[in-house]
Amino acid sequence: MSAQIPGKRRTTRDIALMRQQGEAIAMLTAYDAVTAALVEMAGVDMILVGDSLGNVVLGYDTTLPVTLDDMIRHAAAVKRGSGRALIVCDMPFGSVTDPDATLRNAMRILKETGVEAVKLEGGLAMAPTVERLTAHGIAVMAHIGLTPQAVHQMGGYYMHGKDDASAARLREEAKALEAAGAFAIVLECVEPALAAEITRSLSIPTIGIGSGKDCAGQVLVVNDLIGLNTSKPPAFARPRADVAAIIRQAVGDYVAETKAARQPITLPRRAE
Repeated sequence: MSAQIPGKRRTTRDIALMRQQGEAIAMLTAYDAVTAALVEMAGVDMILVGDSLGNVVLGYDTTLPVTLDDMIRHAAAVKRGSGRALIVCDMPFGSVTDPDATLRNAMRILKETGVEAVKLEGGLAMAPTVERLTAHGIAVMAHIGLTPQAVHQMGGYYMHGKDDASAARLREEAKALEAAGAFAIVLECVEPALAAEITRSLSIPTIGIGSGKDCAGQVLVVNDLIGLNTSKPPAFARPRADVAAIIRQAVGDYVAETKAARQPITLPRRAE
């Protein structure tokens, strides 16, 4: 049975209770009011307004061009479409430069969108920032492993925690972020055995993406889940539908019907 009272918006305490009771946490991204309403109707516990909107909505190759204004606009739309899920908004590249700037930007996100929490990428270097935000009453979800905002510094997209040094660093980062006050930690593309170990070592929930089945919860980009893409999704994402094919078929039928129902119009010849 869910730890949440029906009809009441989930809180970080509800998410913590789910972890304590061993109830898996289901999280998906959303970038607009309609999608937020639909995924919530289907029962997700948390919605992430991810800076992945840069890839799947705005057409960028990476998340780096996404601005704070972009995130605020989309997070506010998601909040308007949602009534039950706990909503987390990504802090985009360039908005987490130092604790003071991050605090100001996080406050702006909460004030202008109404979301319940922010998410920021990074390990040990982010622990003081997480502590600063939580000291000011801001709920923070951390994110380690593959951090897309650091894709160029990391040298691409790949699994993390394969060697002893990388695994040790991830263990240390997870512990430091928990101690700093994060209410949950995303583990992206972390070796599954290591992700399971980190999950067991923490009292706060881990939210996996491409990190195996033993995290306390799971998050996916909704477009990858429903097949709303023009390119292949990541290897770890198994589409449950092919919404892109449905759209292509519906639009193709509309185009064909529109053209078949109307005869070509012959315009009068212009006088020479």
